[in-house]
Amino acid sequence: MMSASEAAKRAAEHVTAMTGRTAESVVGIERAGEDGWRVCVEVVETHRIPDSADILAIYDTEVDADGELVSYRRVRRYPRGRVERD
Repeated sequence: MMSASEAAKRAAEHVTAMTGRTAESVVGIERAGEDGWRVCVEVVETHRIPDSADILAIYDTEVDADGELVSYRRVRRYPRGRVERD
């Protein structure tokens, strides 16, 4: 079974390959069944000046036990620095 840190690394690599944008960070990870991982990866979709005006996105991915991409989709876009309220 792949470790959480390895799954996060592989998911970030897959998002970079699929979107052409470099992953900024992993913002969530959890097991997806017995053999995979669900990983949320944050990327900068639009660089702006100043950086505080960048547009970020969260991609929800799933990787299997071998680190292969099973699914991915963009679930959210937002300006950098926006605070979520519960």
